[in-house]
Amino acid sequence: MADLDVQPKTSKPWWLWLLMALIALALLFFLMRSCGSTRDEADSATSAVSESGDAVAGAAATGAAAVSNAWDGIDLDAPDANYDEITDQDIEVRGTDGYAVYSLDETILFGSDQSTIQPQGTEKLRQIAASMGKRFNGGQVRIYGYTDAQGSASYNKELAEQRAQAVQSWLVQNGNITQDNVSLHPVGESRPVASNATEEGRQQNRRVEIVARRPEQ
Repeated sequence: MADLDVQPKTSKPWWLWLLMALIALALLFFLMRSCGSTRDEADSATSAVSESGDAVAGAAATGAAAVSNAWDGIDLDAPDANYDEITDQDIEVRGTDGYAVYSLDETILFGSDQSTIQPQGTEKLRQIAASMGKRFNGGQVRIYGYTDAQGSASYNKELAEQRAQAVQSWLVQNGNITQDNVSLHPVGESRPVASNATEEGRQQNRRVEIVARRPEQ
């Protein structure tokens, strides 16, 4: 039988295994560190976006609060005011140096259950617009529409809104009033100034009020 020359397997030195393990640990460390850095950058970006959004929302809330506060001091039942340029006796004016409430019986502006301004009403609106331009040029304007309590509350509210919109359109088209400065406030029957039990009282409750205030300095 021939002798077999079998060589023993040569094992790798122990230090080579150690070196390979250290290299693997180093690679794993750098991979984990890179992932952590990317996550931190993403969190920072998210935080920055959130803070920016909060700042914008805060600014908007502050602006809205400022606008609201500017109107808080306005009394719709302010004392009568005497303006030389208002010569029409159908126009009632109340207010102070800072604002004015121009009030008109709705029957002067509109026909019964109508929201189209009558010819006789345009001259009165022209006088009001001229007064606002003289005293409150560039200021904010609110238009309030009121009705009596006859009919349903929803119908009265809708009619008040349509009439307020008609007055707004006229002032923008003919009164040199910027549309962005005008806001509508249809009240309907909910704020009567007289009893709805009589025709005279109901007529007083059917009215349009145009409120103008001085622009912010």
